Amino acid sequence: MRIVMIGSGNVATVLGKIIKKAGHEILQVVSRNEHAAESLAEILGCGHCGYKGLIDETADIYLFAISDTALYEVGTNFDFGKKIALHTAGSVSKNVLEHVSANFGVLYPLQSLRKEMTSIPVIPLLVDGNNKETKKTIEEFAHTLSPIVSPTTDEERVNLHLAAVVVSNFSNHLYALTEDFCQKERVDFHMLHPIIAETALRIEKKSAAELQTGPALRNDFVTLEKHLKMLQRYPALKNIYLKMTDSIMSSK
Repeated sequence: MRIVMIGSGNVATVLGKIIKKAGHEILQVVSRNEHAAESLAEILGCGHCGYKGLIDETADIYLFAISDTALYEVGTNFDFGKKIALHTAGSVSKNVLEHVSANFGVLYPLQSLRKEMTSIPVIPLLVDGNNKETKKTIEEFAHTLSPIVSPTTDEERVNLHLAAVVVSNFSNHLYALTEDFCQKERVDFHMLHPIIAETALRIEKKSAAELQTGPALRNDFVTLEKHLKMLQRYPALKNIYLKMTDSIMSSK
């Protein structure tokens, strides 16, 4: 397939590398930030331009890897006729591209992506299209990029996006608060890496609910009170500790 990448950030960079590695031809990187477009184009070995530049009209797919906010503005900047236009957002309807092309859809990578990645993890791809033929083409294209491809509706995708925010972004925020606690209490946060990894690995084989452990589950009020006293100087972490404890106790 011949691809034009629209965007130059984390998702555009990682997907661009995967697309190129899969043997597709990236013709051009298009971005509001022409300097960023040039930098990514050097990595991908293709041309580049800004939004007002001359966009290659020979591509099979025009892939919008841009922010959700920017997606709502694309209808005023692009018109690709009947060529396939895709976006990569988790919580935006495919219909945001209905004024960009007669054939449009979604290629959403359900993974946390950073342009600095040296090793790219498995990336589940959620796909959708506005008609049967477009959907088929998108799905076939996705299968060349990932072993995990799932056709999903807008509603299914936004539900998974919300779930991804909880398990990834919220978990990382907990890590950040805990890292701050460890630094201030002069204990080594790195000692927690094995338990973090083990907790993540366990849920591949069993339900998370079945694997729940800890003082809240055991109604160990002595330990809970001790922890809460220790967290007096860390109100943000204490508040989360209380809410999580209440949630675990209520779920039994």
